[in-house]
Amino acid sequence: MSAELIQTPVQLYRYLLRCCRQLPSAAMQQHYRHAIRQGYNSHSDEDDPERIQMIIQRAITDADWILNKGLQVETSEYTRIWSRTSLH
Repeated sequence: MSAELIQTPVQLYRYLLRCCRQLPSAAMQQHYRHAIRQGYNSHSDEDDPERIQMIIQRAITDADWILNKGLQVETSEYTRIWSRTSLH
């Protein structure tokens, strides 16, 4: 499911858990899975539709940022290791 189709908290929860699989390390995946569960549980009693949509949009934006940052870290780590091991 793409981010544009997310309308409910359950859809958001599942989308964010799928996003975690794209993170470069198991430790990062575990950390963000825990944070997603905590966020879902803390907002489970929210009943204002506008507030729910605001939370969904913010969570998607934050997930995009985290994924981009995580991939940058992975790329920079790969570059650092490669530059040490490559023959000059």
